[in-house]
Amino acid sequence: MSFTTRPELLGTVGMVASTHWLASAAGMAILERGGNAFDAAVATGLTLHVVEPHLNGLGGDVPIIAWRAEDDDPFVVCGQGVSPASATPEAFRQLGLELVPGTGHLAAVVPGAFGAWLRMLAEHGTMTFAEVTAPAIHYARDGFPVVPQIAASIRSVEKLFRSAWPTSKELYLPNDEVPAPGKLFRNPDLARTLDRLAAAGKAAGGDRENQVEAVRKAFYEGFVAEAVDAYVKQPVLDSSGREHAGLLTADDLAEWRATVERPTSVDFYGNTVYKTGPWGQGPVLLQQLAMLQAADVTRLAARSPELVHLVTEVAKLAFADREAFYGDPDRVDVPLEKLLSAEYAAERVASIGEYASEELVPGLGGRLPHFALHPTAVGAAAGAGEPTRGPAPDASAPIIDRDGSTRGDTCHLDVVDRWGNVVSATPSGGWLMSSPVIPELGFSLPTRAQMFWLEEGLPSTLAPRTRPRTTLSPGMLRTRDGGRVSFGTPGGDQQDQWVVPFLLEHLLFGADLQHAIDAPSWHSTHMPSSFYPRGREHLGLHVESRLGESVLSELRRRGHEVEDAGEWALGRISAAGRRADGVLMAAANPRGMQGYAVGR
Repeated sequence: MSFTTRPELLGTVGMVASTHWLASAAGMAILERGGNAFDAAVATGLTLHVVEPHLNGLGGDVPIIAWRAEDDDPFVVCGQGVSPASATPEAFRQLGLELVPGTGHLAAVVPGAFGAWLRMLAEHGTMTFAEVTAPAIHYARDGFPVVPQIAASIRSVEKLFRSAWPTSKELYLPNDEVPAPGKLFRNPDLARTLDRLAAAGKAAGGDRENQVEAVRKAFYEGFVAEAVDAYVKQPVLDSSGREHAGLLTADDLAEWRATVERPTSVDFYGNTVYKTGPWGQGPVLLQQLAMLQAADVTRLAARSPELVHLVTEVAKLAFADREAFYGDPDRVDVPLEKLLSAEYAAERVASIGEYASEELVPGLGGRLPHFALHPTAVGAAAGAGEPTRGPAPDASAPIIDRDGSTRGDTCHLDVVDRWGNVVSATPSGGWLMSSPVIPELGFSLPTRAQMFWLEEGLPSTLAPRTRPRTTLSPGMLRTRDGGRVSFGTPGGDQQDQWVVPFLLEHLLFGADLQHAIDAPSWHSTHMPSSFYPRGREHLGLHVESRLGESVLSELRRRGHEVEDAGEWALGRISAAGRRADGVLMAAANPRGMQGYAVGR
């Protein structure tokens, strides 16, 4: 094997991999104290909410795929909050909007991450909420070192904070300046919020489950819900360039519960790959794998231009289906069985030729949103990204940087314990750049409603109390020899593209987890972004230059609009699992110089 940036970790006690080393260490500390993977995942996730405020927050969203050691199949915990009861396309049309703004109060949905952590902890953990939240409280109260990406993110919206979002200015511009990388940063309001939640659990007494339920009520029916309700009523500047109050209410929080569901899966050369349902984009990975198997991807050399071309064209087909068919299955009928069938996969790949297709065509007679094919000036403008920035107070403060150097994103974590329990989770939302801080709580609201379309008659058309079709996409894998592996990455629409090369390298080309993560990656931008202003790049293909100039040249010859992303730029994958022989393993992404795996 070629050089890797770090070794694949192997051990027998436990493994945690995440997008921040402090969160990975917090999760491993729980495992060392005898906690299981579910306890450790909650501690890791809560710590990520504190130390990566540019990537996620306590008021954000999270889908979780988890596997109990004694079970044959994993399960999904849905921590994607729903839209407000009063959220309708007509409500937005009355405001003169054709898209849900990417920032501010109008894009807010019920904060779902916290409820998902609590449900998993109550049903499968062994520790109290006070125990698993202790690391997060410590970092919020006593401080954590600012990573360069946090400083860059704050700097990118500094003018917005100063001119329009005073509560965010108070928190994120201590001493009236952007915090310097490496300096300790504290969020005392968030520490007090977590302390109050932990105290509510302790005061409830009784068994552990009763204490966790008391914590849930304090958040969704108590002081947190009351603060959210009051703050959302105050208009704030959003991506439309105007001030709007929000639609989210305390009743919306009180009525919502995290749900437990079965995952969606496909067979891929004898391995079973699991994803969430079509309320997330997870099945788009499964569609891609089904098509690659139908095209017999094993006949192509790893990292060859022929393989990159095939994977890219398959992605275009799958993501066109995502736009045409995916939505909350509690509200719309998604033909998932047909979309994941081998027959449909073979039918779709038959249309792939030697050259890059200029089309964006769903199968099964599906239709795309009009805006996706004919974006307005704002939709065609800059960039796609997760999350979108706030509105620019003046022309010198762009909404989002073009090169992505300060762009926000998402988090991911993977945990496996000595008993064989495995957890994969992708926390996101509640970004510091997308929603002003609720002052007495110390966190922001999620803006996931921007993923709804306001065009009528689509599976992802905005509707009351409905899950937006999110991009968040943890993954789980049962290997052909009986091993279990959790995996995932931040990256918005790219999440279920970057993991394709990873899975091909690991499952088909013999790479261990770290080699597969380190392998050069790529993604298409031909499909519409899920984030405001919903732009797309016709024939766009972003490629890591380590694939080699000959590969990039051949891709250009085939008609792809290739953008060299640099040597180490695409993907933030981490993974952890248990081999069939009982050995635990983990690996984390070197890109961004932030993610780490720990274990022993």
